[in-house]
Amino acid sequence: MVSRDHKLSMRKQCELLQLSRSRLYYQPVGESAENLRFMEMIDKQFLETPWYGSRQMARHMKRNNHKCGRHRVRRLMRLMRLVPIYQEPNTSKKHPQHKIWPYLLRNVVVDRPNQVWCADISYIPMRRGFLYLVAIMDWYSRKVLAWRLSNSMDADFCVEALKDALAKHGKPEIFNTDQGSQFTSGAWIDRLIDAGIKISMDGKGAWRDNRMIERLWRSLKYECAYLNAFETGSEMRAGIGKWLTYYNAERPHSTHGILTPDEAYASKAEPMRLAA
Repeated sequence: MVSRDHKLSMRKQCELLQLSRSRLYYQPVGESAENLRFMEMIDKQFLETPWYGSRQMARHMKRNNHKCGRHRVRRLMRLMRLVPIYQEPNTSKKHPQHKIWPYLLRNVVVDRPNQVWCADISYIPMRRGFLYLVAIMDWYSRKVLAWRLSNSMDADFCVEALKDALAKHGKPEIFNTDQGSQFTSGAWIDRLIDAGIKISMDGKGAWRDNRMIERLWRSLKYECAYLNAFETGSEMRAGIGKWLTYYNAERPHSTHGILTPDEAYASKAEPMRLAA
């Protein structure tokens, strides 16, 4: 039984941290232990072969003597938001009533910080469940500007990360995402429009663009999530926060030689342009 004083204390902490209590307390996701084990296998294989759809993934599972047929593989991949890389992709689950914005980055040379930002969502496994992680990245420097964890796929945690990035780093000229319902929602789009940011969405011929942030997911999962097998949401938040600090501040990115993302971002950054 949680005491009244403890509840009041946690409520005050939530207010100070600007967190909702639903984000602070991890709620286990209702999947069986077998499905969670299959999801981790599928996720690891997808990092190696991101072109695998449900049919090929089911064949992979069968070849490795796992009783996980195509229908179950397809449902789990949708739950994990794993979409195979095709040249004409359905980049993520669209909302039929949301507007899709044009792709603005064709033949654009990205050569400075805050010229283009991007965002993506990934499934992050735990020992007995999983959470979703959204990250906002500066395209030029590869610096992770903001991130949030959630136990559901609503748009709220994405908008929270967006507000955090705009408050700390100003605003980009262009913001590029896939066509997922979180990034076409009114709350997300209105925030970008109010800040005077051009909206770009991946479409036909732009399937390679998302590979940049997917490399972040690969590193984070192998170097942090899979090694630690977090028990709780608070453990995962602390662990991911520590790893992302290391990624930004200490890990040189191949795109910029010996420079870390923080150094690459600072090397050409102009004075912060505040969002409206």
